[in-house]
Amino acid sequence: MDVDPTKEVRHQTTSSCSTMAGLVPPGATINTDPSNAKSKEDEKVDYFNLPCPIPYEEIHREALMSLKPELFEGLRFDFTKGLNQKFSLSHSVFMGPIEVPSHQTTDALKVPTAHYEFGANYIDPKLMLIGRVLTDGRLSARVKCDLTDNLSLKANAQLTNEDHMSHGMINFDYKGKDYRSQFQFGNGALLGASYIQSVTPRLSLGGEVFWAGQHRKSGIGYAGRYETDKMVATGQVASTGMVALSYVQKLSEKVSLASDFMYNYMSRDVTASVGYDYILRQCRLRGKIDSNGCTAAYLEERLNMGLNFILSAEIDHRKKDYKFGFGLTVG
Repeated sequence: MDVDPTKEVRHQTTSSCSTMAGLVPPGATINTDPSNAKSKEDEKVDYFNLPCPIPYEEIHREALMSLKPELFEGLRFDFTKGLNQKFSLSHSVFMGPIEVPSHQTTDALKVPTAHYEFGANYIDPKLMLIGRVLTDGRLSARVKCDLTDNLSLKANAQLTNEDHMSHGMINFDYKGKDYRSQFQFGNGALLGASYIQSVTPRLSLGGEVFWAGQHRKSGIGYAGRYETDKMVATGQVASTGMVALSYVQKLSEKVSLASDFMYNYMSRDVTASVGYDYILRQCRLRGKIDSNGCTAAYLEERLNMGLNFILSAEIDHRKKDYKFGFGLTVG
């Protein structure tokens, strides 16, 4: 007896569907897309295992890299010689004008100057010592020491021949599992403390307080930071009148755009700026333009291994102030 192949296939399909109907409850749907299951797993947040946030004082660091490069005017030459893996010496020469406040006008006066700077550096995974001495009599030092795996000590000081211009600061930083705290002690009876806590894997909130005993001033501030793989948004407000907002969009691993908004509700000063950070194969270009009509650019070109060429430019059309600088970094 001949069997119709079409009827046989229809019978096998009907029997398999009946078997699946017996295994799956009524009203349930079968998820055949593995990406949907993975996204549901990612939505679950373990609030007892949040990442440690960045320090409170560095919440704007991505925006500062693009909008606040180390601009200078004149000639600069830096040479660093490593004596061993941990100890090195540095020599720096600077020739160019410096701005001195004027009592008669609001514009600063430019005074030509030149100085030589000698430095010594000791860098270890748990200890960093940096010292600088200049020909004009200024002496500066920085220390960073990891006392434990979670507690570190930071100190910086500067001594000058001018009255009331020397200062010193000591910071104790504690790094917790999902929070950071800092205590500050400085000359002039300056006391400060800050704390930042991870609320979600991407959001962290914090606050700070300070007291300047010499000037009889105190203040309190709050800050928030939201970070993803493609963007960073931060906001900060303080009782001193400062309101700071910043946003950084990462277009790729080498290109990022940044913007910030600074407002002081006591002096009514408002400044907004936009900038970029572009990393090429042999150079890095950063620049910005702000609402005051000031345009700036900073270029670091690697000429050879251990040899970098630097160009700095800042143009203020409103004040008719133009600053250009170039330098070399060796070592």
